[in-house]
Amino acid sequence: MLTRLARWWTRMLLPRRGALLGVALVSALSLAHSQTPEAPQSAPMLRGPEAFRALTDPTERSRALFVEAGKVLLHPRCVNCHPQGDRPRQGLGSHLHEPPVVRGAADHGVPAMECQTCHQATNVDHARLPGHPSWGVAPRSMAWYGRSLGAVCEQLKDHGRNGGKTLAQIHEHMAHDSLVGWGWNPGVGREPVPGTQEVFGALIAAWIDTGAACPTP
Repeated sequence: MLTRLARWWTRMLLPRRGALLGVALVSALSLAHSQTPEAPQSAPMLRGPEAFRALTDPTERSRALFVEAGKVLLHPRCVNCHPQGDRPRQGLGSHLHEPPVVRGAADHGVPAMECQTCHQATNVDHARLPGHPSWGVAPRSMAWYGRSLGAVCEQLKDHGRNGGKTLAQIHEHMAHDSLVGWGWNPGVGREPVPGTQEVFGALIAAWIDTGAACPTP
C-alpha cells in the first residue's frame, strides 16, 4: 500500500524534473515497509582476552581468540554488508535487500538508487532506516557472506583481499571505525552484535599478538 501510494503521488504531483526525488521517495517507503522488527533473541556474550589466559600454547590461544571474535564477524549485522554478489542482505535471516538494489561500480549503489538515497548519516528510527555517513557494501574481495570463519580469517590477512591493510590497520578498523561500531548501535528493533566494540577490538589485538592463527577453514 505504501509503495502504491508513493508511486501515485510521484506520478500525479511531481513535475518531470522531480522524477529522481520520486524514485527516492518510493525507495525509502518501500525499504521502511520491508523493515519489520526482529524477534528478540539473546545474543551470545562476548568474552574478553582474559578469558583465554589458561591456554598456554600461543597458536591454540590465537585460534580461540579469533573464534570468539567470530561471534561479531559472522553476525548478520556484519556479513549482510559483505555480500559475494551484487545485492546486500538484511535482517537476522540475511534475506536479500528490499527494495532491490545493487552495489554499483563504487560499492555505494547506482545513480538514483545510491545507498545514501535512503540511508542517512544516522539511524532514522521512526522510519526504521539504518544509517551512517559511509553506508555501503564491502568490496567483492572482502565478501564474507556464506564463508566459514577460517576462510574469513585467512581473507583478513591476505593483502590482496583486505584492501592492502596491515594487521595493525585491520585492528584499527575493527576497534575504532564508526561503521563497524554501527553493529552495536543498529537502531530500534534490531539486535546488536555481541559485546562491545572495545572488547571486540581487544580480541583482535590479542589475536594478532599471539600470531594471528586461523581456525580450520
